Amino acid sequence: MRWLLLIAVLAMAGCTGVPEGVTPVDHFDAARYSGRWYEIARLDHAFERGLIDVTATYSARDDGGIRVLNRGYDPDSKTWKEAEGKAYFVGDERTGHLKVSFFGPFYGSYVIFALDHEHYQYAAVAGPDRSYLWLLARTPQPDAATVEALLQRADALGFDTSKLIRVEHRPAGAG
Repeated sequence: MRWLLLIAVLAMAGCTGVPEGVTPVDHFDAARYSGRWYEIARLDHAFERGLIDVTATYSARDDGGIRVLNRGYDPDSKTWKEAEGKAYFVGDERTGHLKVSFFGPFYGSYVIFALDHEHYQYAAVAGPDRSYLWLLARTPQPDAATVEALLQRADALGFDTSKLIRVEHRPAGAG
């Protein structure tokens, strides 16, 4: 029984790691990161499969953490899907490495490795390994140069950007 517990603890600890060669941003400011972000592109995972109009909204929690509200529209069922979670810094609060949970005590890594430090208008986020990647922006239609710069940065770090799904964002009020 102790071995199973040890394996479970080690497995959960591995979920909050950083992909080798990827460095979280420094000089991170959670207050400036707060608010709504539009998902511009992502690697495919079952929990977001088929969703469009995907956003993530971050806000302060009373316990010092960050409230995470992910929302996306499923055009097949014509319904909105939402998941609320919580995030906490893994180390220093000025480093863009957090652990996020949507399911009880289970946390996954949230590694911000590219960020517009001046205006907080775009970001690139990884999970614990290179199978998780999200490109985020404050607008659903960022300029092509910004997206290309994020793609190049992710590609240079070994992410398979050829498998990214570009997220559709419909005009406000559609659907």
